[in-house]
Amino acid sequence: MILETLHLKNFRNYETLDLELNPQLNLFVGPNAQGKTNALEAIYFLATTRSHRTHHDRELMRWESSEMRVSAIVKKNHTTLPLDVTMTAKGRVASVNHLKETRLADYIGQLNVILFAPEDLELIKGSPAGRRRFLDMEIGQVDSLYLYDVLRYNRVLKERNSYVRLERAQIDPIFLDVLDAQLLEYGTKVINGREKFVAKLQQYAAEIHAQLTHSLEELKITYQPKTTADRFQEQLTERRNLDLMRHQTSIGPHRDELTFHVNGINVADFGSQGQQRTVALSVKLAEIELMHAETGEYPILLLDDVMSELDNTRQLDLLDAALDKTQTFITTTTLDHLQNLPDKLQIFNVINGHIKNA
Repeated sequence: MILETLHLKNFRNYETLDLELNPQLNLFVGPNAQGKTNALEAIYFLATTRSHRTHHDRELMRWESSEMRVSAIVKKNHTTLPLDVTMTAKGRVASVNHLKETRLADYIGQLNVILFAPEDLELIKGSPAGRRRFLDMEIGQVDSLYLYDVLRYNRVLKERNSYVRLERAQIDPIFLDVLDAQLLEYGTKVINGREKFVAKLQQYAAEIHAQLTHSLEELKITYQPKTTADRFQEQLTERRNLDLMRHQTSIGPHRDELTFHVNGINVADFGSQGQQRTVALSVKLAEIELMHAETGEYPILLLDDVMSELDNTRQLDLLDAALDKTQTFITTTTLDHLQNLPDKLQIFNVINGHIKNA
């Protein structure tokens, strides 16, 4: 999978931008706060119709703009495919080959990306909610049905939480049964989807982590659902009074957890920063292999200011694993710390929302 061109209009600090991209390696170089990360964010947005940095869509639009657009030509399966996502105050419109998709869930997966940024260490040591978002976004790129199910689950969950906040006298048990049935239908599919994905991720990540640590460390990634698909209905019924008392839904995949253990030790709580970085790197490299196995295409790799965060050994491990397989985009303030770069690459200088070939 190759991004051949990228076009931006009113995205962040870019009024307009048109780039022709290198099929192997693209480096965005410049001082901080000039727009390097914005360029990678645009690629991520084109793939997922979401930002990895904000939940507020208005922040993606250039100041005083009413419409924003990200488009590109993608080469996949030996064909070229125009992709386009336009956003206005009315919402997002995604198009594939100039045809609008009626559901965003049907669009996602046309372009697969793996993003590795400094905040990805939060995947290991951050909140359970962040790890659940990670699961949903990564699974959604390779399984549109999962994405549909998780979106439906979240809508029903929001409706149920609003309903159980009512006074007891206003609660209709029959209507609550209907909400529970919907929550069970979509929640069971979410649990099953996460179980399958984590099992595959564990397989790839454990092997890669062993290679990175010369077999001195064993990585175990564990999906810990709050409930199982078999017991979800039973526990919903058992906890109904508790939910009515606390005014929230206390059971379901919105409470799931994902843990990372190295040699039996939870690295979020007791691992060193070096171990946490190695686990994060193992997960990202595993995602590359997993997406290739699921789709038959290698994803695009976005490295946002992470090379300076990695020591020389981890830099080499990352580049060796990625450059022969994926089109890679790297943001950096300087080229001084980058080693073993290929001869064929494209360097872009980024200054105040303008990008020029070096």
